Amino acid sequence: MYSRSSNRLLLLLALSLSTLLMIQSMNLRKAGNPNAIWNIVHQQCVPTMQTHGDPKPCAMVNIDNGVDKGFALLKDKRGRQQFLLIPTTPVTGIESKELLAPDAINYFDAAWNARSFVEKNSPGNLTRSDYAMAINSMYSRSQSQLHIHVDCIRADVRDALRQNEAAIKSDWSPLTVPLAGHTYMAMRVSGSQLGDNNPVKLMEKSLPGASTNMGAHTLVVIGTTFVDGTDGFILLADQANRFIGYRAHGEDVQDHSCAVATPRAP
Repeated sequence: MYSRSSNRLLLLLALSLSTLLMIQSMNLRKAGNPNAIWNIVHQQCVPTMQTHGDPKPCAMVNIDNGVDKGFALLKDKRGRQQFLLIPTTPVTGIESKELLAPDAINYFDAAWNARSFVEKNSPGNLTRSDYAMAINSMYSRSQSQLHIHVDCIRADVRDALRQNEAAIKSDWSPLTVPLAGHTYMAMRVSGSQLGDNNPVKLMEKSLPGASTNMGAHTLVVIGTTFVDGTDGFILLADQANRFIGYRAHGEDVQDHSCAVATPRAP
């Protein structure tokens, strides 16, 4: 029979081990070059765009309003249709104060408007409900430059959101159904475009606990057509928990094989 003090000691040991495993996992993810995508954008894509009007090796570079207000789209190494939307100015990640400035670029809006690159590379046709855009938390990213993963949504996640649409309101509330094995906070945004609805600012302003710990959060934006026929978006947010080794990897709701695509006509 264990004493209460023994039980407490075992619990502390378990928590310490969990934290150690999470730190080890984080270090393994950062074992590569954390500046890889920034070097590609800053040293190759932007200069070739400025000199020759050619974004390569990026798929697209928009610096019409200056490099400090621009962004690039780079094909990710994983999946046939996954792209990364990357600012052309240094922005570390979701915790960066630059994303909350009054004149901050709405990078999610830019990512949404670049979704045609995803469909072009996908195995079939996609609807607005088939796209998911994700920023991972600081604990689950491998790069030190902000990047939005733009790709197809997992079919089971898309279907679960459809079935539980009534529970998703215009303010943040917990989803009762897990998505890709995790429970998210969700909110809806109306409109065919994000426009002035900046998901990062919406999370920082109104998601409980986010403003004091932005870096621990993951943020996902999914296009949708609601049951009443209007277009909009569903925002998902979750927070890392170092005690259980959960790193808040919103990219998990994406499917890099794009099974949601419907076959194109021959």
